[in-house]
Formats: sequence, C-alpha cells, structure tokens
Amino acid sequence: MGVMNKFMNFLGLQDEEEIVERERVVEQTVEEPETNPLEQRKNKGNIVSIHSQKNVRVVLNEPKSYEDTQEIADHLRSRRPVVVNLHLVRPDQATRIVDFLSGTVYALNGSISKIGPNIFLCTPDTVEIHGSISEILNHEGYSQ
Repeated sequence: MGVMNKFMNFLGLQDEEEIVERERVVEQTVEEPETNPLEQRKNKGNIVSIHSQKNVRVVLNEPKSYEDTQEIADHLRSRRPVVVNLHLVRPDQATRIVDFLSGTVYALNGSISKIGPNIFLCTPDTVEIHGSISEILNHEGYSQ
C-alpha cells in the first residue's frame, strides 16, 4: 500500500478493500498483457508454427438479394474468407453488393478478387491471395 493510499485511508476517503481490489486489477493487467493474434504474427516475422494454426473455414455464399450482404460482412468480421457467387441477383444488385463488400474489406484491411464471372473472393487481412485468374474462357472462345 502506497503512502498516498494510507493518507486517503486515514482521512476516510477510501476503504482498504478498494485499495486491495485496485492493486489486484493492476497486477492482473501487468501479468497478462493483451496482444491480438495479428500483432503476435508480426512480431514473429515469417516463421509460423504449423501446429498453432487452427482450421480456416471458407464460406460459400450465394446472395439472393442485397439484404443478404450483411451476413457476408459478418463472416469477414469473424476473419473468415468468403466466396461470393452473384449469379442469382440482378446486375444492378450485384454492383451494389460488390460495392458494399469492397468497402467492408477495405475497412478490415482485407481484399476482394474476382475469380470468375460474377464470382468474388473476399478475404480478411489474415488471408493472403497470391496469383490471379485471367478470364481465359473469353479468350479461347468458350461460351458460358
């Protein structure tokens, strides 16, 4: 107990129980500094233990309307990559959905990539995308 706490206790401005409880809270926060997984990953550099990785679930989603977009954003906030198939929505709704998802992944430092006609891959910042898929179907004369 510090001098200031003793003085405050002597004047009756605080109880000893408050001091003890406050010191416990301070000790707990000092012992267990909080770091998020992204900071831990950055501190380790490029070395990542294979055994510490948990399974990553990729979500497949076919929205039927613009209202279904919130569910996709929730998956991204939970750090799950989402493959979005926009074949079931009108072109104007598909544009709105892609705009919304672009803003969502930007806010989460993620990325969005087109992987096929009306199919997009949205990923959070914990998932990296390497390479690109060209629209080879259109170049070789295939029809859809």
